[in-house]
Amino acid sequence: MNTSISRRTLLRGMGAALSLPWLEQMAPIASAAASTGKPPVRMAFLYVPNGVNVEQWRPQGEGANWQLSPTLSSLKDVKSEMTAFTGLTLRGAFALGDGGGDHARSVASFLTGSHPKKTDGADISNDVSVDQFAASQVGFATKFPSLELGCEPSAQAGKCDSGYSCVYTSNMAWRNSSSHVGKEINPQAAFDRLFGNENAKESAENRALRHKRKKSILDFVMDDAKRLNQKLGQSDQRKMDEYLYAVREIERRVQQSIKLDGTEVDVPDYPRPKGVPADYGEHVRLMMDMMVLAFRTDMTRVSTFMFTNAGSNRTYNNIGVPDSHHGLSHHGRNKEKLEKIAKIDAYHVSQYAYLVKELQKVREGDGTLLDNCMVMYGSGIGDGDRHNHDDLPIIMAGRGGGAIKPDRHLTYDKNTPLTNLYVSMLDIMGAKTDRFGDSNGRLTNLG
Repeated sequence: MNTSISRRTLLRGMGAALSLPWLEQMAPIASAAASTGKPPVRMAFLYVPNGVNVEQWRPQGEGANWQLSPTLSSLKDVKSEMTAFTGLTLRGAFALGDGGGDHARSVASFLTGSHPKKTDGADISNDVSVDQFAASQVGFATKFPSLELGCEPSAQAGKCDSGYSCVYTSNMAWRNSSSHVGKEINPQAAFDRLFGNENAKESAENRALRHKRKKSILDFVMDDAKRLNQKLGQSDQRKMDEYLYAVREIERRVQQSIKLDGTEVDVPDYPRPKGVPADYGEHVRLMMDMMVLAFRTDMTRVSTFMFTNAGSNRTYNNIGVPDSHHGLSHHGRNKEKLEKIAKIDAYHVSQYAYLVKELQKVREGDGTLLDNCMVMYGSGIGDGDRHNHDDLPIIMAGRGGGAIKPDRHLTYDKNTPLTNLYVSMLDIMGAKTDRFGDSNGRLTNLG
């Protein structure tokens, strides 16, 4: 059957609204992809704190003749989709005569390329972040202009790092110079936000009824799903079955992870908020699954994720590292500490690899969802012991809809601004600008 379906079609039920994945029978919509009929491009930025063990991180070789480093080894199955960068610098994080605070600056500057104002009070000043700039240009076409996720709460005030507000250390998305965008850390809340409808009262009733009667959100939209299924060809029916199964599986995991009493030991400075899974790895993966669902259904095209806040003291008992991450980062070239940092780095990358593989599993158009993404991962600090903001650990997955040629290690001259990459990414997103933050041009050799 060749009946055309709008890209904005929703499966609806009391308090529920499920967006659809990309289907072959969808009509073009008023968007950057409308003229070509191709899926839209998405961008995501993932942040890790405290820098890395540089020697274990840096890839070997250049260009297409490159090899993954020990830290990046979990990306071996998706190496063909990866681009590694060496030489990029976050110039906006360098101190302008205001002393310490490198951890705060590393987050606050990471997506803005600007130097935040040091203040303990309410006089916060930074600049718009690249994700929010993109959201302001392309967000009109989606349910959510952007989606901010993480595993530790966003602070609204307080003193955290050498005279810098805690707002800087726990938020990397900035709508403008004085307004940050807080992140969601509760998987259940993120799920409910993605699949609730516009009526807050109905959505709340839906949640209460699901919990009381142990129902799935799919139970409320199944009538709509069955009607839609009658209009779909066999290929689209299979895509819908896969999508609905994915929604139910994530919903089940969210419910199960919150019910279980975890054995993970929480660091005193970072207690686990109510509703957050006890197992950190499962927490990370659930939030990443939310991102995949949001991209898959075009609920948003822009997302950010923070593994932890800046200067994190989290311990990683699950991989045999009971020491504070921040404490280890001040390694003083101690071999044992460097080995433990490398283990933490490799663990973070393995979680990123999970996200990349999940994006690659989803068929979209003539390729995969990953083909139409740019998923950047990195830190605003290079070596945690040096607190440097140059030669940052930056990698990216995806082809940006065909604009990026992956499976390469790209090296750049010293002090090349990280924001040059952002200017190029914004071009690919259809949010063109000649300058962003401290950029001095576009990053060459991406395509």
